[in-house]
Amino acid sequence: MNESGEWTDARAPSLDEIAALADAAFAALPPAFRRQAGEIVFRVDDYASEQVLDELGIEDPFELTGLYQGVDLGRRSVLDPSPEPARIFLYRRPILDEWAERGDVTLGELVSHVLVHEIGHHFALSDEQIDAIEARSET
Repeated sequence: MNESGEWTDARAPSLDEIAALADAAFAALPPAFRRQAGEIVFRVDDYASEQVLDELGIEDPFELTGLYQGVDLGRRSVLDPSPEPARIFLYRRPILDEWAERGDVTLGELVSHVLVHEIGHHFALSDEQIDAIEARSET
């Protein structure tokens, strides 16, 4: 904020800055958890593509903060051909929107939350299972 009280030098974090927060969040996870997760590619985009939103039946792009794409660990088999690496997409604008609306977490905490949620899908957990785990960890 400058002397006149205007936010002239404020700017939203870039895609690369959100990616750096995601990398830091992943690095902060326990080593055994990271090893078991295996190879995961993280990608940060401003929003999910129209195709992804259509496939998920989502009209408002701000409703999707992250997405897991790949064959989850529960469905992989040693007999299957080598799968593409799992991908976790983080969507910058919806994450920033949620962060601004909530006001009760840091941006790094929210990025970490979305990342861990999507890693949960990599481990073949449903949204309901992930929510239950999160609820237990908050008590």
